[in-house]
Amino acid sequence: MLMSDTFFTFPVRVYYEDTDAGGIVYYANYLKFFERARTEWLRALGIEQDLLLSKNVAFVVIQVLMDNKKPAKFNELLTVYSQISTLKKASMVFVQKIHNNAGELVCSAEVKVAAVSFSGLKARAIPAEVLEVLARGR
Repeated sequence: MLMSDTFFTFPVRVYYEDTDAGGIVYYANYLKFFERARTEWLRALGIEQDLLLSKNVAFVVIQVLMDNKKPAKFNELLTVYSQISTLKKASMVFVQKIHNNAGELVCSAEVKVAAVSFSGLKARAIPAEVLEVLARGR
């Protein structure tokens, strides 16, 4: 994992369970790789989602635009790049890309995430202290 002013990187190994019968990553699993990277990025910023849940705050994905460019295969080491392109009071948009070891773009996505109250699943503002950390970590 690496964080800089503009991006967060997270390595992902392609396991057999991530692939279809031909040894190619099943498209839905790229979404799992993106989710892991966002979670680890928040953790690297000191934001633990289980603690937010205990404070009635959850993040939910409300929109995904994904573009598959090149197949990833069993046992490849991939790198997920993540950054926030838009940060608002109650939502954020992540731009995420997955590259293989040759540096080739495998998959990219824009993922819109909104804050909700966990108990009622209604839209809410991102807590000010979290918003401040996210703004610094962009």
